[in-house]
Amino acid sequence: MSKILHYYILSDSVGDTALKVARSALAQFPEARTKLHRHNFVNDTDALNDILQEAAALDGLVFITIADNQLAKYVERFCIETGLICYNLIQPFVLEIQRRLEVEPSEIAGAQHELSDAYFKRIEAIEFCIQYDDGRDPSGMDEAEIIIIGISRTGKTPLSMYLGTLGYKVLNIPLIPENEPPVELFKTDKKKIIGLTNDPYTINRLRETRMIEYGMDSGTRYASIKRVEEELNFADELYRQLDCPVINVVDRSIEESATIILDIMNMPVRYN
Repeated sequence: MSKILHYYILSDSVGDTALKVARSALAQFPEARTKLHRHNFVNDTDALNDILQEAAALDGLVFITIADNQLAKYVERFCIETGLICYNLIQPFVLEIQRRLEVEPSEIAGAQHELSDAYFKRIEAIEFCIQYDDGRDPSGMDEAEIIIIGISRTGKTPLSMYLGTLGYKVLNIPLIPENEPPVELFKTDKKKIIGLTNDPYTINRLRETRMIEYGMDSGTRYASIKRVEEELNFADELYRQLDCPVINVVDRSIEESATIILDIMNMPVRYN
């Protein structure tokens, strides 16, 4: 693939929203040769015209976030006259909201940035939770805001992911008697650690169901009450060593458990 696709990010603000949308689309073409032309804080027609002329000469794609209606109309006229392909990611929605609410928009450049910034911070937190799920990489403990530990079937992963949607970077670690917990757990800030526990018979039922889903014998040692109690005792001893808060998740929803964690750590919900 020899052709280079030139794509332009054009904004009367920082342009992060347009850049992320463009890169999300281009990610579908990993072998494509592309060149980014980024122009932020464009607020006059002369500068706008120069950029659009260059984009047209290179047959570029232009991704736009422009709040100013006059500048947006200028771009629209230019595209109609030249055939340049432009995607205004803000203006069509602003106009539709204006029509429905029958109020004038503020046309403040960057007014959308606070929302988009919050959105992408939530995405970053969720990606962190995925990367550091199930003890995959203990090196993330320093960056993690919350560290959840517990034996299998105590709900570590769904709870971590839910907290991630609230904007928190969460790392979780499975506890297994045969495996020593990572040394990083004893070196990190203990105030970030939350232990999970559950009723042994509830865990027993959850594990039996999991074995059946995997097409395995539900009577395996992993699912037995004896094994579950052994693991819970191991976890309880570790919780005492770490002196960390422990939440019994039995009969609690994920949302309720998350609220308890945030209350314990005195952390407000960041993004509703």
